Amino acid sequence: MSELISDLDGSGLRLRQETVDAHHGILLYLEEVTVTFDGFKAIDNLSLYIGDGELRCIIGPNGAGKTTMMDIITGKTRPDSGRVFFGQTIDLLKLDEPAIARMGIGRKFQRPTVIEPLTVLENLELAMSGAKRLRGLMTTRLTGEERDRIAAVLEKIGLTEQGRRLAGILAHGQKQWLEIGMLLMQEPRLLLVDEPVAGMTPAEMDRTAELLRSLAGDHSVVVVEHDMGFVRSIADQVTVLHQGRVLAEGRLEDLQIDPMVIEVYLGAGDAYH
Repeated sequence: MSELISDLDGSGLRLRQETVDAHHGILLYLEEVTVTFDGFKAIDNLSLYIGDGELRCIIGPNGAGKTTMMDIITGKTRPDSGRVFFGQTIDLLKLDEPAIARMGIGRKFQRPTVIEPLTVLENLELAMSGAKRLRGLMTTRLTGEERDRIAAVLEKIGLTEQGRRLAGILAHGQKQWLEIGMLLMQEPRLLLVDEPVAGMTPAEMDRTAELLRSLAGDHSVVVVEHDMGFVRSIADQVTVLHQGRVLAEGRLEDLQIDPMVIEVYLGAGDAYH
């Protein structure tokens, strides 16, 4: 299930988030971060800044450090050195994974992890209310405000007509959108999305691009993706990682003619398309 489900106390009530200070326009700071695994530098003096409300794509070859970077942001991996801040004042390296989730950081993994025996509505309800709903999902009545929130998210993810369908019988793309919706029920400030269009049809990819673009502004969205056509369709700003550090950063059309990016990642086939 999406990682923001852990943003709950024992009674199932969502814990209060600390105010995130992004008045300088930057929501996430990674500065001079290094992580070593058995002598191998998975992240090597990485510095990266994500703007408030920005949609950023992260690309790079396998082993570039993309997954490790997201593990650091969410508290799964602790760096050997460096600084990671959420806004101006929240030091993520002092927090564990549940506390980071409470701050408003949600992560969606590549494979959807919706609860297949439950309906779409029940998945969203559980994401909103957690342990309390899990114990009394079929008997606890939703408030009007809760129903409105679920309806708004269903419309956002394009699953209004599928609300009473079991999640297990949804198409692959619909399961991905449902999991994004489950994150949205927790009102995250930052979403980390890992390869969202793997295995999707072209039509599903187009709808996913539309959905992610619609989230930017209200949320900061960081998308790790290998499909360059999809990246081209959503990103104004792209960061290329290589050997655990930023190789290049900028607009995709500029990166596509960067000799270093072509050599280590794009290759001639992707460089000019």
